[in-house]
Amino acid sequence: MQIMDAGNTVAPGTMASRTVSDPSPAAGEVLVRVAAAGVNRADLLQVAGSYPPPPGAPTWPGLEVSGTVVATGPGSGWAVGDRLVALLRGGGYAELVTVRGDHVLPVPRGVGLVEAAALPEAACTVWSTLAAARLSPDEWLLVHGGSGGIGTIAVQVARAMGAHVVTTAGGPERAALCAQLGADVVVDHRSEDFVARTREATDGRGADVVLDVVGAAYLARNLDVLATGGRLAVIGLQRGARGEL
Repeated sequence: MQIMDAGNTVAPGTMASRTVSDPSPAAGEVLVRVAAAGVNRADLLQVAGSYPPPPGAPTWPGLEVSGTVVATGPGSGWAVGDRLVALLRGGGYAELVTVRGDHVLPVPRGVGLVEAAALPEAACTVWSTLAAARLSPDEWLLVHGGSGGIGTIAVQVARAMGAHVVTTAGGPERAALCAQLGADVVVDHRSEDFVARTREATDGRGADVVLDVVGAAYLARNLDVLATGGRLAVIGLQRGARGEL
C-alpha cells in the first residue's frame, strides 16, 4: 500500500509517498480501506519533525480516519462493508489501516466519509470532556477557541445538551461562525474581556464549566470566571503548561 510519510523519515516540514506492506487484522481488529484522514495539531507537529509517534505506532502521521471495512479479525464485532470512523495511534495517512474494533464507530446516516473523517478526535474529545465535567441542561459553558476544531464541535454539542454557550474567538469572521453554530455569546478575545462578558451574560454567576485549550496563559482568568461549584477542563496547552495562582 501507499503511505504519506513524514517526521523522522523525511526532511522536517515535508511529506513523501512510499510503499509499505499491507497490514493484516489481528484478533479483535478490522482492516479499513481509508477514504479520508483528519488533520490534527499532532499530525502537523509530526510533519514538522517535533512530534515522535508513540512506541510501536507507525512512523507516518494520521490519528483519525474514515473508511470501509475490507477484512476482519476474529471477534472484531464488525463486518466487511461497514462504514466506520476510527481513532488511531498513528498511521492514518495510508491506503489501509488496522484498528481495534472498540476504537471505531459507525459513520452517522447522512454524513459522507470525507466529513466523517474529521469527527473522531474532536467529537470524542468534546463528548467525553463535557461528560466528565457533568455539563447539565441550562448550565453555562465557556469554550475557548470556538472557531477551531474542538470549539466548533463543543458549541454544537453543548447546545444539543440544552446548555448555554459563551465562546471566545479572534476577529469578526471567526466570531460570526461561532454565532452561526449557536453560541449565545461570542467574545472577541482581541478586544474584549471574556471574564466580564461571561459574568454579564450569567447575571454575575460565572460559567458552570470552562473548556480550555489555551493552558497557562488563561489559568487565573479561567478560575476567576467560574461560578461557585464550577468545573475547569483543560485539554490543551497552546500557551504554556505552567501557570501561577
